[in-house]
Amino acid sequence: MVPELLLCLGLGCAGALSPTCLSAQFQRPGDYILGGLFPFGKDTVNLTARSEPTPLVCERLFSDGLIWALGMRFAIDEINNSTSLLPGVTLGYDMYDCCFEPLVALQSSLLFLTRNGTTGPGILCNSTECQPRVIAVIGPHKSDLCLVTAKLFSTLLIPQVSYEASSEKLSNAELYPSFYRTAPGDKNLVEAVVLLLNRFGWNWIATIASDDEYGQGAQEIFLSVAGNNNICIAFEGLIPTDLSEPAAKKQLEDTINLINKTKVNIIVLFAFSLPAQALLEQSIRMGLSKKVWIGTKAWMLSDIPTSIPNIQSIGTVLGFVTKAGTVPGFQKYVADLFTSVQQDEFCRESRELKRLTNADVLGSHCKECDHVSLQDLSFMLSISQVQPVHMAVYSVAYALHRALGCTPKACPKAPIRSWQLLPFMDTLPFEVNGQSFRFDQSHSTNTGYKLVLWSWKNGTLRYLPVGDYEQTLYIDKSQIQFHTPDQKEPTSECFRHCKPGQVRRIKGFHLCCYDCTDCPENTFWSSKDSSSCTPCLQHQWAPAQSTRCYERSERFLFWDEPLTIALLALVSITILLTCLTALLFLRNLQTPLVQAAGGERTLFALLCLVLLSFSCCLYVGKPSDTLCMMQDVVHALCLNGCFSTFLIKTLEITLVTEFPRCAPSLLRWVTHRRSWLLVALCLLTQGLLCLCHLHLGPACLGSDYKSLPTEVLLVCNTKSWVAFALLHGYNSCLALVCFLGTFMVQTLGKKYNLARGITFATLIYFIIWIFFLATFATLRTVLRAVTQVATILIISLGILGTYYIPKCYIILFKPEMNTVDCFQNSIQEEPEEDS
Repeated sequence: MVPELLLCLGLGCAGALSPTCLSAQFQRPGDYILGGLFPFGKDTVNLTARSEPTPLVCERLFSDGLIWALGMRFAIDEINNSTSLLPGVTLGYDMYDCCFEPLVALQSSLLFLTRNGTTGPGILCNSTECQPRVIAVIGPHKSDLCLVTAKLFSTLLIPQVSYEASSEKLSNAELYPSFYRTAPGDKNLVEAVVLLLNRFGWNWIATIASDDEYGQGAQEIFLSVAGNNNICIAFEGLIPTDLSEPAAKKQLEDTINLINKTKVNIIVLFAFSLPAQALLEQSIRMGLSKKVWIGTKAWMLSDIPTSIPNIQSIGTVLGFVTKAGTVPGFQKYVADLFTSVQQDEFCRESRELKRLTNADVLGSHCKECDHVSLQDLSFMLSISQVQPVHMAVYSVAYALHRALGCTPKACPKAPIRSWQLLPFMDTLPFEVNGQSFRFDQSHSTNTGYKLVLWSWKNGTLRYLPVGDYEQTLYIDKSQIQFHTPDQKEPTSECFRHCKPGQVRRIKGFHLCCYDCTDCPENTFWSSKDSSSCTPCLQHQWAPAQSTRCYERSERFLFWDEPLTIALLALVSITILLTCLTALLFLRNLQTPLVQAAGGERTLFALLCLVLLSFSCCLYVGKPSDTLCMMQDVVHALCLNGCFSTFLIKTLEITLVTEFPRCAPSLLRWVTHRRSWLLVALCLLTQGLLCLCHLHLGPACLGSDYKSLPTEVLLVCNTKSWVAFALLHGYNSCLALVCFLGTFMVQTLGKKYNLARGITFATLIYFIIWIFFLATFATLRTVLRAVTQVATILIISLGILGTYYIPKCYIILFKPEMNTVDCFQNSIQEEPEEDS
């Protein structure tokens, strides 16, 4: 392209010295006329001051618009010279300036609707029979202009093909049935921008748009898509359309101040060249630090922003432009044309052809074009994308080819109405320079995007391709050199993507900014970037920062754990001691000491203590409802059997000490064989209380999910504390009676005090039960079962150690005390003065 452009410049430089007739090159008669709307001028003159409906005029040449118009002229000349597309048929063209103003575009559009061959309005006749001046319209370039003209042309179903408009509103084929475009919609562009931001990890950005249909529409889609892709918008701003108003400068200053305040490094700019120029100029004046500007074709490829003094200081400019190929022969065509417009004969013929098109209604179409040289357009010719215009013209030509029923040799010159072209444009392919294209259901073509970087070298701007986007985004990061102080890739984030097992915690004013916190225990992370942790089910658990839940294992007092083995060893010792004591008492059953201690009843009491010790095994292993029920019942009955023998001895002592006169007649009920009736009565009463306990609410198996972090604790829960009190309260009453009946008793001389053993045994029982109740009611671990076992063992050992072991000592080591004198009538009431 470069050698060709240099040749073109060499041929056309002389055009800068004298006026040309370039302005007369945008009208040509033909069998079928195509209308064209192109922005030759930038500014509308006296739009607000106009008091009469005079034609609107634009000034300040817009190079892109001129090149696009030349592109349409080139495409039509190419088609007219073709022997296959429309042989025997000539296409004409009539192009007007639409400026950047909808009113100007509408003014030209109304002229296209005049009846063919006249200046009268064609909309006054039968719309199915009348043929307007043009069969189709190419352009305009801006979405807000197209929204105005598309409604007008859709009314008469005149095909309109835009080469730049990208608003998603124009994708509605029901509202705009005759509107087509050879540029992708804003939605595709926004998806590409969001992918770019995510690829670099930029999630704290600002978005600024021009206050027009293109800017606002693209920004609205971007805000929606960005929010769904974890991109946080620091602020969104608008650039005023009328930059001449006094408030416009203040609005631009406020925008730059907001950029500084929010400390964003990435700015996404949806705007056309003039609003973009105003914003960039203001940022340079206010000394804005270097940022990364994400741009679009609407301003990135324009010569307006690049002509700003010191434009390199804004930082890195990276953005997407439509993927369009070069148009072969266009550069030479423009150079030849600039050479031709300097020749008087060519200009005379051009003006004559222009007169035949009745094109003088609006005056000159491009006044400033006559003073433009090829050198003035050289830069924009090298970068401007003409293929979308080329495609637009060819799409109409192919539809006309099909509507006329052309053969490879000729086309009939039949009258064709504009609306008759529409069926042939919908979804049918057309070919441009060997490539096949077609309009989709929204009447758009999606050729994809190129990712372009502004690359500066020795003060010269170069558009460096660094990636592309069609269905996926490809980036060649090695080609990207960021214009930052340290030449490194900038960062711009108010949050980081959370790790698995972490959730977002919103911070600050912006709801999309957050810190990452670990999921607490027994909750888990359920989805990427989730804002809350999901609780595990009751039977499950999870550690902190977990991504899943685990099943809880069952926890109880296992048989094989060290603590259980130690307890069972202690149980075995207790049982062994009790059995040895019973054996010793059995061998010395007829001795005065054993007879005084209770005789056969002591063997029964020791048997109950053995059974009580064996009941400790009920608390080891996996509990069940049956085991839970048995624990309290066996404990109460065994302890009652022991205490009933103490009660008989206590009554005997009480009768001797407190009621000596009645003692002879009553002692026979608490001694010898009749005493067993009292033992049976006590056990029967305890049995009835056990039945009440089972009826009111026995202990049952419960699952405790809260006490242990990773396990479910299987415990026997007390269902009714009233039933619990009835069950164990009776034994406490017996123990209290035994304690009150024995603690004041003293012995005479060297007599053995049998009452002291009962006193200490019951005292130990009460002390142990006080500690047991306090611990049992609050303990929520496996130690609860340990506490119950320990309580039984201590009570058993306490009774054994305070009542039976001293007597074993006398039998074994003090046999001289085992006499009738030491144990017969050895008790008396303690003197009151000594109490």
